[in-house]
Amino acid sequence: MSKPETLWSSRQSPDRQMLAYTIGDDREVDARLLRWDVLGSLGHLEALVGGGVISARQHSRLRRALRAALVAIEDGTLTIRPQHEDGHSAVELWLTSTFGDVGERLHTGRSRNDQVAVDLRLYLKDASLGLQAQMLEVAGLLLAFGKRHRRVVWPGYTHQRIAMPSSAGVWAAGFAEQLLDSAEAMAGIWPRLDRSPLGSAAGYGVPLDLDREASAKALGFGGLDRVVTGVQNARGQLEAATLFWCLDAAHPLAKLSADVILYSSDEFGWLVLPEELSTGSSIMPQKRNPDLFELTRARAAALQGDLAAVLAIRGGLPGGYHRDFQLLKAPLFRGIDRTREMLAMLATALPRLGVDAERARQGLRNEALATDEAMRLVGDGAAFRRAYHEVASRVKRGEVLPTLTSRAILAARPTTGGLGNPGFRELTARHRQLARWGTKERVRFDRAMARLISGRAR
Repeated sequence: MSKPETLWSSRQSPDRQMLAYTIGDDREVDARLLRWDVLGSLGHLEALVGGGVISARQHSRLRRALRAALVAIEDGTLTIRPQHEDGHSAVELWLTSTFGDVGERLHTGRSRNDQVAVDLRLYLKDASLGLQAQMLEVAGLLLAFGKRHRRVVWPGYTHQRIAMPSSAGVWAAGFAEQLLDSAEAMAGIWPRLDRSPLGSAAGYGVPLDLDREASAKALGFGGLDRVVTGVQNARGQLEAATLFWCLDAAHPLAKLSADVILYSSDEFGWLVLPEELSTGSSIMPQKRNPDLFELTRARAAALQGDLAAVLAIRGGLPGGYHRDFQLLKAPLFRGIDRTREMLAMLATALPRLGVDAERARQGLRNEALATDEAMRLVGDGAAFRRAYHEVASRVKRGEVLPTLTSRAILAARPTTGGLGNPGFRELTARHRQLARWGTKERVRFDRAMARLISGRAR
């Protein structure tokens, strides 16, 4: 096999083992960035022509070549092959072999370092908008579940011991609010995603008068990473911020899954998992297992490992570019994929999750009403600490406390966010507001990409 074609050259052929080691899995990892690489190049053209580095005629020829490359990626004729070093070389060498010296002009004023940085920004903007929409979908399904079952009372737990009454309504609403928090947190990283790194080259700019503002505008960015040295120094920071954001959403998904596993077990039976969303045993005919929720819990844990890998790779490096950054891509993509899979699976499962209201109410043992009884005594004029000790003594003696209906339990908790007032209206309004923001940014991003491809970006 011939040695891989690279965008750099040397008088002496590099050692094959060294070359294979340094290329690593770049070909496989870069496959998902191929389209974004071409779109980033279309934006780079605007910096070149705007600064007078290329002529209008050269700009037009390069645009036609890059648009053809997009078509070739879509129909599968432009792919990363074994002879390519990475995705950047695959695109440039395809352009050169198809359109001659046009492809050789494309890299003017650019390094693979700012090239991959812009590829990742575009990819992350697209992926983050998709993930936020999924978070909102699952949050909406949880709100719908909570509304349907808001009057179903079951025990709440602390320290894995029965504590006080809870309900299916506040259980679901609590997880919905956490996902709304995660969806809202995207606004914290979005301004950093929305800045163009093009023109920073290998970290020190280029001796050309590039129109960086023109390329940023063409690519739909809201601004620039202004100081060229900051782009490479920040490598891994945006990846880590994105994975931490994913983990912020994954943690409530893991807790939700752990609860579903427990509450749908034979001993509890409050939640009902339909047969089509469970798996069987290879030896025990009666078994139905909640594998999808177990694997959601496990994926959340694995996502934490992806974040740890990014933090470890980027930590302790001096300024400038380092080849270590190559290994940031795989954990980033894995983490995004895991988050997308978890959200998609729960969006399928939640509408089918059933509730056994009778078994749920049966789980609320008499001692779970101890706090209600103490508060009843407070309402009759007793000091809380005296009422507390009195009820504790009665429970210790085995005395049966006054029973309460589910309606009475809910009515006694009218406080904002309590069992009788979970705040579904306010949470739904917040859900709509976040959805409007996501839709607005999605439209802005998609329109920018469409204008870029059509040639109306200038």
